Amino acid sequence: MAVSSDTAEMAAGWATFDPAWYHARHAAMLDLMDIPPGQAQAFYEAHGAALGHSPNPFFDEDWYRATYPDVARQVLEGTWRSGFDHYLNAGLDTHNPHWLFDTRAYLAAYPDITPATLEAGGYRNAYDHYLRTGDGEMRSGSCFFDPETYLALLAECQHDTTTHPFADYLRQGMAALPCRSVSLYFDAEWYAQTYPAAHADITQGVWRSALHHYLCNTTPQAFDPGPFFSESFYAMVNPDVLGAIEAGNLRNGYAHFLSDGVHEQRKPCSTLDLAQYMRDPGVQADIAARRARDGLGHYLAARPDLKPPPPPAVTEDQARALFRHMCSARLPLLLNGGIDFTSDAPPALSVIIVAHDQFALTMSTLASLRTNYHGSMQVLLVDSGSRDGVAGIEDHVCGIEVLRFAGNIGFVRGCNAALARVRAPATLYLNNDVDLQYGAVARALSRLMADEATGAVGARVIRTHGLLQEAGSMIWRDGSVQGYMRDAHPCVPEAGFVRAVDFCSGVFLMVRTDVLQVLDGFDESFAPAYFEETDLCMRIRTLGYRIMYDPGVCLVHYECGTSDGTSASRLIARNNNLFTRRHAPALRRRLLRHDPLQARARHADDGRHILFIEDRLPLRHLGSGFTRSHDIVTTLAALGYHVTLFPIFRPIESAATLAAAFPETVEVIHDRELPDLPDFLRARSGCFDAIWIARTQNAARVASILNDAASSIPAGHIVVDTEALVACRDVEYDRLHAITPSPPLSERLERELRPLFLAQRVVAVNAAEADLLRAAGFDNVSVLGHVQVPRPTGPGWAARRDILFLGAVHEMRSPNLDSLAWFSSEVLPLLVAQLGADIRFSVCGHTGPRVDLGPLRHNPNVRMLGRVADTAPVYDQHRVFVAPTRYAAGIAYKLHEAAANGLPVVGSPLLCQQAGWRDGQDMLCASVTDPADFARQIVRLYHDQTLWDTVRDNALTRIATEHAPQEYASRVADIMNAVFTPG
Repeated sequence: MAVSSDTAEMAAGWATFDPAWYHARHAAMLDLMDIPPGQAQAFYEAHGAALGHSPNPFFDEDWYRATYPDVARQVLEGTWRSGFDHYLNAGLDTHNPHWLFDTRAYLAAYPDITPATLEAGGYRNAYDHYLRTGDGEMRSGSCFFDPETYLALLAECQHDTTTHPFADYLRQGMAALPCRSVSLYFDAEWYAQTYPAAHADITQGVWRSALHHYLCNTTPQAFDPGPFFSESFYAMVNPDVLGAIEAGNLRNGYAHFLSDGVHEQRKPCSTLDLAQYMRDPGVQADIAARRARDGLGHYLAARPDLKPPPPPAVTEDQARALFRHMCSARLPLLLNGGIDFTSDAPPALSVIIVAHDQFALTMSTLASLRTNYHGSMQVLLVDSGSRDGVAGIEDHVCGIEVLRFAGNIGFVRGCNAALARVRAPATLYLNNDVDLQYGAVARALSRLMADEATGAVGARVIRTHGLLQEAGSMIWRDGSVQGYMRDAHPCVPEAGFVRAVDFCSGVFLMVRTDVLQVLDGFDESFAPAYFEETDLCMRIRTLGYRIMYDPGVCLVHYECGTSDGTSASRLIARNNNLFTRRHAPALRRRLLRHDPLQARARHADDGRHILFIEDRLPLRHLGSGFTRSHDIVTTLAALGYHVTLFPIFRPIESAATLAAAFPETVEVIHDRELPDLPDFLRARSGCFDAIWIARTQNAARVASILNDAASSIPAGHIVVDTEALVACRDVEYDRLHAITPSPPLSERLERELRPLFLAQRVVAVNAAEADLLRAAGFDNVSVLGHVQVPRPTGPGWAARRDILFLGAVHEMRSPNLDSLAWFSSEVLPLLVAQLGADIRFSVCGHTGPRVDLGPLRHNPNVRMLGRVADTAPVYDQHRVFVAPTRYAAGIAYKLHEAAANGLPVVGSPLLCQQAGWRDGQDMLCASVTDPADFARQIVRLYHDQTLWDTVRDNALTRIATEHAPQEYASRVADIMNAVFTPG
């Protein structure tokens, strides 16, 4: 980025002497010596540098020498005239020039700043970029200076604003506002009050500001940055930190906390439990999205301890009154004939609405219907003896058909009368006191017509005060009925997935018209209303159709808006008895009414219920075994199992991400985590038929919980999927890094496999690890690898270029990060020499928030793609995929995925062995201890089209024959059959 003209002076100033600033900074001394501003530089060069004076506001000489004692020694020895001299000539890329700028933190915070961008913009280093460009873009070079906070402070104090806050602060703001906070991470006001001696020194000019004193004083452990951090407490509870401070490796405890402790969720003081605060997924999401630097910063910005208590919840009576009021307020807007259902096209849907008075409610419902669905529909409104505006409603609404009756014939008879006029293939029964939510009608119509076995579709019904009326409904053996999750929040996981149910409320019930005609609509024995939809759904199911609940079909319902409460209670009691007598044989097959069994009763079919436990919700982009878990969950759902996903760690992903991540029939428990599991199991006692636990570490985490809940769970039907044996990976890691003494594999395995006593069935990802499990005494082992669909349609060899790595990096000890570091430092330079300077190494995939990819980002031959939603184009652009894995367990998913996408692989012998593939046929194997060999194999594959085609075709064949979805589903089915087979 070029430097704009208005910052040219500032851009030049940081690396040169600033006579005006220098004279003002040392005015007392220079005036005493009668040295004018024009001679300030000569004085600095002759005397000031030796005195430790700073040449300009952007470089702090005293701090530089104190921070880098080797430089101070060299200045004394005469190697350098000053610290500033050293910085300009030797320290630009290795040293920080000021206590308010950290080069490493700046580059980590802004991935777009790379050596290439610095060079292209003509910047000498990161600090040069910050002062010339970054400061004007409101970037920050230290957590102790926030440009937005400073600008707000200037406005509060009625100072002139600035386009370069950091430069302004150093030049004049610090002196003008010495005891005002410019960051969440340092409370200057509190500091001045707490340390009066320091405040006195600041007032006398010994220190330029409270922040200057805190970051530069010589007894840093004696001062806290604010009431949120205690040096004494932190040192007391963290002896490792105290040792590092005493050894001179850390300035103080706060320095450790900001770099590591906050991310490790250590307590900064006795009153703030950061780990508990970080349990909030909203906090985690904000940090992951870089809306906050860390948990402490989030807490200090939010200050939940200072927020007033929330207002009392709105009662349902209040909400109903408001709903009626809004309908009345809206009515004048709807009376001009703007609601128009006229259409010349055949209707896709017929809507039946029965109204007895309630003109404002009815008009609002019709307006909501018209706004919600723009397709052609037939609207049949039954005026059931109305005496208000409903009696002339056709004067205000165009294109509706009105059936008018002199008296109130009730909902059931009114609907049946309208059914005779229905012309569309689908019929929607709709109450006249609802507000349809976005896309409800179209979603229901699509759901109804997508599967011929679907006879009716119902909605997620929300009452006016924001709580659920129902998420589908259940019928118990005694004939009583229950709206599932009534009074719960509408967004609870239990209400958020598609399933077949006993029945759905007639508030919104869309039914195939031909089915209704066969059944003659509602049974008029239930007239005027209540239990008619329950009876209808039972009869629809008797014909072999399903009743589907779809949470995407959503509406707000006034509830009891068109009937009298006393008469309603009598009708409900009468019709409940009638319903129980009519359906006695079917009811005998229903569950006894028992709250813990609701999670079974909510399903109308007989599918088995599986609880699937994993580290995190297994989103595909996370890689690292989560993709495989996602495939297992998807396959179980496709096999007809009712799957409930429960994470060990509560997810931080957005609701939109989670909504699209899993099959719509899977229940995703996104609001709970491991500490909530005991209560969850007790609440669902007897509901699950099997439990699938992913990873051995999760089996260890839940073993005691499952022991305690043994009477509530299917203790004899537990699967432990090892995914990848950690012991195998750790042995390879120790060998690679020459760590001794290293416990033998047998000892590590024995420790890792202890929790497998839980398992009726143990699953391994490959044959080699299955053999290890059998050798350890497990005779109940199945093998389940990966599933892939080959995509051989990508471009050929000639249309591709460059090298690709695609994989997730969750932590600094990740095998993938080790692979990338080794490859970029050892192999990539050899490839640049052999393939040309324009060769690019693309790195794609999820990266954890604590992972530092700085060395990769700063390599001019590395192209960081990050997480990509659609990876197919990425695979199609590249010619060679590399997998230089030096330690790992299981099977690398990336190997199979690359091959399935038609991209040949050069990988380590470890991966070749794990996958059981042939070197030179299915992939090329290359030594990960010999960079030249790895580079040689890549160049060979890169240049040899015949070899490239051979490896590509062979790998695609292996994917098609060994990892096909049908074969995978069969293996999952076999595992579950083994679990449910006695003995």
